[in-house]
Amino acid sequence: QVQPVESGGGSVQAGESLTLSCEVSGFTYSSRYMGWFRQAPEKEREGVAAANRDGYSAFYAESVEGRFTISRDVVKNTVYLQMNSLKPEDTAMYYCAAGPWPERLWDGGYWGQGTQVTVSS
Repeated sequence: QVQPVESGGGSVQAGESLTLSCEVSGFTYSSRYMGWFRQAPEKEREGVAAANRDGYSAFYAESVEGRFTISRDVVKNTVYLQMNSLKPEDTAMYYCAAGPWPERLWDGGYWGQGTQVTVSS
């Protein structure tokens, strides 16, 4: 059983930073990519960033590239998302996930309960 558990999140002002963490217990071949996707009210689900099992980044959404950094502690089975220069449009529920497709971790993957990120202008 693969189970991601997120921590972090919160409310910040535009331009500030936040770090999300996620520990993923269990492993299957279908959970070889770990990362984050987000969903805001009335918007489509969006892949944010993902890293492969060795910790190398596999995907960044164009909307976050250059501002967000994903990293992975392979020993701890933990993935981190450092979010800098946050914008109001980054406001969403962020889900940690492990899945077979880095751009669409929710597709055939496993995800946690989510953590809210709110950025005010």
